Amino acid sequence: MGQGRLWARLGPACCLLLLLLGGSAGLGSQGAARGPWEEEQGPVAEGGPWGRARYEAVKKHLGAVSALSKRYWQYLACKVWQEGCEEEEESSPRPGWSLPLVGQDYLEILSAWYCSFGKCCKTGDCRVVNNITGLEADLNGQLHGQHLAKEVVVQAMRGFLQSPRPQKPLVLSFHGWSGTGKNFVARMVASHLYRDGMKSECVRLFISLFHFPHHKYVDSYKAQLKKQISETVQLCKQSLFIFDEAEKLHFSLLDAIKPFMAHYNNKGQVDSRRSVFLFLSNLGGNSINEVALDFWRAGRAREEISMEFLEQRLRLELQEPAENSYARSHLLEENLIDFFVPFLPLEYHHVKLCARDAFLARGLPYSEAALDEVARMMVFVPKEEKLFSAQGCKSVSQRINYFLP
Repeated sequence: MGQGRLWARLGPACCLLLLLLGGSAGLGSQGAARGPWEEEQGPVAEGGPWGRARYEAVKKHLGAVSALSKRYWQYLACKVWQEGCEEEEESSPRPGWSLPLVGQDYLEILSAWYCSFGKCCKTGDCRVVNNITGLEADLNGQLHGQHLAKEVVVQAMRGFLQSPRPQKPLVLSFHGWSGTGKNFVARMVASHLYRDGMKSECVRLFISLFHFPHHKYVDSYKAQLKKQISETVQLCKQSLFIFDEAEKLHFSLLDAIKPFMAHYNNKGQVDSRRSVFLFLSNLGGNSINEVALDFWRAGRAREEISMEFLEQRLRLELQEPAENSYARSHLLEENLIDFFVPFLPLEYHHVKLCARDAFLARGLPYSEAALDEVARMMVFVPKEEKLFSAQGCKSVSQRINYFLP
């Protein structure tokens, strides 16, 4: 790769690189030709304050700095742009040469800076961040009333991503009423796994009634769905697939993608072991709400509800022979879903917290009276207790428009 092309493509990063190298590149090249003081002071006298021997030593040192700077430059260019490096390797430093530790750190910073503007590798995996610490912090701060979902999602994601050789993809199924946070968590997972979040080429979102609206075209949908999953897995070893309104998917679509979620057998099967599948469904919401209501009536805190107590009831409802994709597909009987994640119904004080977050997101001031007024706009059920928000927090952000000047 020519120097002109490198300077044109790296642009402002060149200045950063020169700063990181302490300006040694320009100084070294100048010193290689003659000492920087020669032009102004003339030749150094034999008995001058530097002495001929010291002058020659300094001159040699500057030449070495110039060569080192050139090596840094070539190493950086080949790390960021792979093409054209093969022919340059012949003139590269001796085998085994590499950047010092500090230089490596600077290189990583500069490469990350360049990659933030565009694609720097052949797959989308170069923009994977897998920030589970950030995911946990944001779930704790922004997801209200969902102690089970927080715990299960964080532990499942952390264990899966830390596993050196998973045997199958991670498959999570989110269940609960509308507005309880299923979509919110799915998007948060995407934003903490990938630098580009939902816009990442490694993330695919499928909405049942939008992408697969007509059952008479189900065979065509199956082919398209399998093709998109295969292409994404080949492009990104770590892929994320989100299926919203999963209960409305035709059961044969779930069976069509079943091989991608199964244990890897290496027999012509696409290797999707590093993928994550998220299914979002309203199914099971009634069972979840009944448990939450029973705990409230018994005077017990909702935080006492355990996964062991709730998951069994959730599975039973999903297995009922009703017109839902879970019951008619083979996902349940083949145990392909790793975790059923329950989202509990939201109470009055949870809605107020959602309203607070909506005001803060817009940079608007708020008062307790305003938060109460937003919460009172919501419909609460059951009829007697008026305990749970029928819409969760789904329309809260729209309702604060009433408070805009």
